[in-house]
Amino acid sequence: MRDADFFRRWMAAAAASVEREADRLTELDSPIGDADHGSNLRRGFTAVLAALEAEPTPMVPGAVLQLAGRTLISTVGGASGPLYGTLLRRTGKALGESAEVSDAELREALSEGVGAVAQLGGAAPGDKTMLDALVPGVAAAGTSYRAAALAAENGALATVPMRARKGRASYLGERSIGHQDPGATSSALLLAALADVAEPAGAR
Repeated sequence: MRDADFFRRWMAAAAASVEREADRLTELDSPIGDADHGSNLRRGFTAVLAALEAEPTPMVPGAVLQLAGRTLISTVGGASGPLYGTLLRRTGKALGESAEVSDAELREALSEGVGAVAQLGGAAPGDKTMLDALVPGVAAAGTSYRAAALAAENGALATVPMRARKGRASYLGERSIGHQDPGATSSALLLAALADVAEPAGAR
């Protein structure tokens, strides 16, 4: 069972990963976006950590993710804030008020979160968006969180030959081909952070 501390550690691991990879995310965003994906997410996850640290009352898992989602929406510019915020808020809402949640419940909640992202962005797998990492990643979570992280990473890599059909990159048409989608890449980082917390290397 996973308690609120687990979800706090997940957000901390995600923030650390974004901090490490922010320059690479911005580099990926440069040819097909606004060249700010890494810096935006760094600002957002830094704010998430501050918001969780400032929360004085004990929290349940769902509340941790809902606070993280609200914070990302309010601090991250562009499309990334609403999309990531929706992912975490809907996942947190699906977890309800339980003090502890099972891995099966988390997988189901993540599926709801991914569905909300798809609805908000009007995108589907194959459109060269974060869904190309999230959909296979969450599907593979039934095997293990490590499998989820690997599937998401492979999904992000698979965006390279795709033509973008949604988002800022879609305006480039054929010129979007040959570039890895930054949103899919950061989504893979989020699931990798979850795997690191759920299945530490020393425990495998």
